[in-house]
Amino acid sequence: MLLERDLIQSTGFRNVRDGDAIVGFQFHVRMQSYRGMAASLIDGIAVRVGDLVDVGPEVPLWTFGGRTYTLRELWESEGVRWQLEEPGVVTVPFPGGLPEGIHEVSVELRLRMSYIPLEHQPSVFRATKRITLTSDLDGGPFKYGVSLYSFMHDYGTVLDLETALAAVADVGATGVEILGEGHVANYPEPSTAWIDAWFGLLEKYSLEPTNYGSWIDTRLHPGRSMSAEEGAATLQRDLRLAKRLGFRFVRPKIGVVSSDLIPDPIWTESVERSLDLAAELDVVICPEIHSPTPIKHPVVDDYIALIERTGTKHFGLLIDTGIFQDRPIPLRPGETRETRPAFLDGIGVDPADLVDIGKYIAFVQAKFHDIDDTLEDQQIPWEPVLRGLRDAGYSGYLSSEYEGDRTPWRSLEQIRRQHSLMRRVASQL
Repeated sequence: MLLERDLIQSTGFRNVRDGDAIVGFQFHVRMQSYRGMAASLIDGIAVRVGDLVDVGPEVPLWTFGGRTYTLRELWESEGVRWQLEEPGVVTVPFPGGLPEGIHEVSVELRLRMSYIPLEHQPSVFRATKRITLTSDLDGGPFKYGVSLYSFMHDYGTVLDLETALAAVADVGATGVEILGEGHVANYPEPSTAWIDAWFGLLEKYSLEPTNYGSWIDTRLHPGRSMSAEEGAATLQRDLRLAKRLGFRFVRPKIGVVSSDLIPDPIWTESVERSLDLAAELDVVICPEIHSPTPIKHPVVDDYIALIERTGTKHFGLLIDTGIFQDRPIPLRPGETRETRPAFLDGIGVDPADLVDIGKYIAFVQAKFHDIDDTLEDQQIPWEPVLRGLRDAGYSGYLSSEYEGDRTPWRSLEQIRRQHSLMRRVASQL
C-alpha cells in the first residue's frame, strides 16, 4: 500500500457505527517520522472539525493491526508498532457522527522522540485538510463504480494497483473499470501470478470488474489503415482477456476519420466478426458516445442499426456523461479558446435525449472535471443527467471518470466528492 504525502489522508474518512448507532468518526494519518515507531511513542492527536468538534490529544482512539487502543493503552503497550507503510487509524468519539458533506479537519499530532532533548519534546506536526465524508445514502436506482483512468497520472507514480482499488472501495463503490493497456501488467499476456493477485485484490476489497477499456488502433502502421480482419483480431484478443479478468463489458475505442468522431469504416465488419465470440463469452461490446458526438448523430444511429439488424444482445452503447457538459472547462496555462477543441466548452446535450436510446445503453462512464468545496460540479448538471438515465430505464453502474487537474492525489478527493454528489442527487429523484 502507498500513502499520500499529507499527514491527513484522503481515504478512510467516515462515520463509525456500533450496531445501529453512530458513535463517532474516523480518519487516517501518515507517520511523520522517517521510520516506523513503537506506538507507545505517540503522545496523542488533537482534532478539530470546523465548529463541530474540538478535542484534546488524549481523547481520540488509535487502531493498529485491527485492534483499537486508548492513548493510555498505547503508552503501556509492548510490540505495537506504527509502520511507515501503514496509516494510523484515528477514531474520535462523537455521538451521532458528522453530517454528510465536506469538512475541514485540523490535527495536531504529537510524537515522542527519545533522541531529541526533553525541552524540545514532544515533536508536533500540524495539518489541515478538506475531506468529503463517505456517503451513507443508497444512491437511488444506480450502482456505483470507478474507472482507474480517474487516477492517471497518479497510477504508477504515487498509486499502485492495490492502493487504487482500496480508494475505490473506500467511497462505497462496488465496481471497478480498467484500461487493458493501462493497468494490466505485461499486457496482453499477464502472468498467472498477476491474474491471481488481481482476483485476490477484488475479493479483499469486495469489488467486481465492470468495464474493460480497449483500443482498435486503425492507424497502427504508417501509410496504411488496419483491415477489418485485423480490427476483429484486436477486438477478439481483448474480449478474451477481459473475460479472463472477470469483466462483463468491453469498450473498444475505435480509430476515427473525422472531428466529430465518426469511426473508421472497418468498425462494422470488425464488430460483426466478433459478435459470436462476445455471445460465447457473454461479454457486451459497447463503444462510447463521447463529446463532441451528441446522442442525435449518425454514429449513434449506425450503432443502433447494427443492434437491430443482427438482433444481438452483446453490443450496446456506452454513454460518457461529458456529452452533457454545459459550462467550459477552465483554460490551461498557455491555452486560448481559439487553440483548443471547441467541445471543451461543452456541447450541452439535452439529457432528455437518453429516453429515446434507453434500451440500448449498456454502461455509463460518469465523466467529470471539477467539483468545488460546496459539492457543486462546475461542468456537469447531475440532476437532469441522472433523471434522464432513470427515465431511460437505466439502473446499472455510474463509473466515475475523473478528467480534471492532475495534481498528485487530487483525484482521490474529487472521486469522493462526485460519489457524495451523485448519491445525494440520485436518492432525491
